[in-house]
Amino acid sequence: MSEIFGVYPAATTQFNDDSSLNLEATQNTFDNLIKDGVHGLIIMGTCGENNSLHKDEKLQILAAAKEVVAGRVPVYSGVSEFTTKSAIEFAQNAEKIGLDGLMVLPAMSYKASKREVITHYKSVANSTALPIMIYNNPISYGIDVTIDMLKELASVKNITAIKESTEDTRRITDLYNQFDDRFTIFCGVDDIALESIMLGTKGWISGLTSAFPAESVAIWDLAQQGRYKEAMEIYRWFMPLLHLDTIPTLVQCIKLCEQICGRGSEMVRAPRLKLEGAERQHVIDVTETALKTRPDLSKYK
Repeated sequence: MSEIFGVYPAATTQFNDDSSLNLEATQNTFDNLIKDGVHGLIIMGTCGENNSLHKDEKLQILAAAKEVVAGRVPVYSGVSEFTTKSAIEFAQNAEKIGLDGLMVLPAMSYKASKREVITHYKSVANSTALPIMIYNNPISYGIDVTIDMLKELASVKNITAIKESTEDTRRITDLYNQFDDRFTIFCGVDDIALESIMLGTKGWISGLTSAFPAESVAIWDLAQQGRYKEAMEIYRWFMPLLHLDTIPTLVQCIKLCEQICGRGSEMVRAPRLKLEGAERQHVIDVTETALKTRPDLSKYK
């Protein structure tokens, strides 16, 4: 299994105005991100509205992603199911369709114990040969996959990566001190991305990259070259947008940004609703300001 790295947008799932699945628009979203230089894709994560999709729709999206990406970059799918059995079934279907890996959440709807979380991850990993990324987001999902828990999961060979979304950059150093390079660590929080990259994360799974992929990749590339001052210039411009990734309505915010940038539709599926009032206007204002002040990336070549 080759190591993954770089900027992986948490790509959105596109819907028609009646909230039905728009596969063609979803494929276009994936294709455009790849053309803009991202290193891989995460589909059907939080921004992909995984838990708002029916089982058959998830399989359609897996097949559509496989078709349009056509091996150009690695594609990982979120695994966000209510039971371990359902997660295993999804993982096996993703493997059959030919995805490159899985980003697995703890089972939804139930705040599991340490033993239950470990059993869930081991069960899913043992059901497939695909590499598994642990999605650790205790703020959104109420479960922290701690270092002690990871010690028990480290023996599972195809658990290879961690999307670290605790919002605590200290965890990154703790992970490296405990495991060295056993796991590939990705930053999963947009507004601590550059700090996380400087601390050694091998990649960045990003929400706002769906709207501004070129700038995201530029931050990554500059940081890899040690050009942190230049990376910081873009990062500071980007920060008002990146803050939208850390609020409960992040999906609606990101999809509205995409729409303003001509990269997708703001349509979401209930229980999510399109933004209204002051919150909607704030996203419009922040996005339009960013577009007007967009950095000239050619000077960073």
